[in-house]
Amino acid sequence: MSRLAGNGGNRNGNGDDRPMAWRYAGDQMKRWREAAGISRQALADEAGYGYDAIKGMERGVRKAQAHVLRIADEMSGAQGKLAAAVEFLRPEPFPSYSHDFMHAESDAVAISWYENEFVPGLLQTEETVLAMLHAHCPPLDDETIAERVKGRVQRKSLLDKQTKAFSFVISETALSDRVGTEDECRRQLHHLLDVGERRNVTIQVMPYRRGPHPGRLGPFVLLETPDHAYLGYEEGQTTGVLYSDGGKISTLRQRHEMILRLALNPEESSAFISKLAEEL
Repeated sequence: MSRLAGNGGNRNGNGDDRPMAWRYAGDQMKRWREAAGISRQALADEAGYGYDAIKGMERGVRKAQAHVLRIADEMSGAQGKLAAAVEFLRPEPFPSYSHDFMHAESDAVAISWYENEFVPGLLQTEETVLAMLHAHCPPLDDETIAERVKGRVQRKSLLDKQTKAFSFVISETALSDRVGTEDECRRQLHHLLDVGERRNVTIQVMPYRRGPHPGRLGPFVLLETPDHAYLGYEEGQTTGVLYSDGGKISTLRQRHEMILRLALNPEESSAFISKLAEEL
C-alpha cells in the first residue's frame, strides 16, 4: 500500500470535512435550481423542508435527501440527472478513517488483535453490532445503521479463509460489559466459543487483576502482509491510523508478546467465557 496513514477523519484530504459526494450533489442541485430561476425558498416549500435545511444541503454540510433531489430534478428540468445522485449518497459501511485498515485486513495473512473495551468487530454478533450502533453519539440515521450492519456482517467472512490466521486477546472488561439484553450478551459469548473452535482462530482472555500491562495503554491490531512485512493499526474516538514505521511496529510486537504471556491460554479462556455465559 502506498498510503499507510489514516486521514484522521478528513474525508477530502484538503482540510474540508464535508463528504465529497455531499458537496458535489449539493452544488449541482444549486446550479440546476438557479439555472431554472427557482428560489431556494420555492424548493424548500415544494419539498416540505425549511430554507436553512435546503441551504445546508446545497452547501454540502447536510446530505441532500433523496426526496429533495427528486423534487429539485422535477422543478429544474434536470431530466433525472439530480435524481441519479441518490445512489452516490448512500452511507458508507465503515467510517472513512478506517478504509486503509479494511484493505490491509483483507490482504493480511495473519491478524493479531488486542481489545480492552469491546468485543473485536470481526467477532461481534449482529445483535452486538446493532446495540453498539444504536448507542452511537451523535445518533446515526437508520440508513447508515443498516449499511454499517451489512458491512460488518460481510466483513466477518474473512474468518472463513482457513489459511488466514487470527489471534484475539480480549479483556475481561469487554466480555463482562452489558451490550444489549442478557440473552444477546449470552449469545455473543457463545458465538466467541464457536468461533474459537476454528483451527485458524485463537481467542484468549485478559482477566482482571493482572496489574499494569501494555494492554492498558489501549487496543491495537498487528497485520502481517503477504510479503511478511508488518503493519500496525490504532483507533481512537474519531480517527484511526495504519502505519508501517519499524520502530512503532517493534514496540507493538513487544507489547503483544507481553500481553500473550499474561492472558489466559485458549483452553482456560474457553472455560472462562463459558462460565461468564452461565452466570448471565
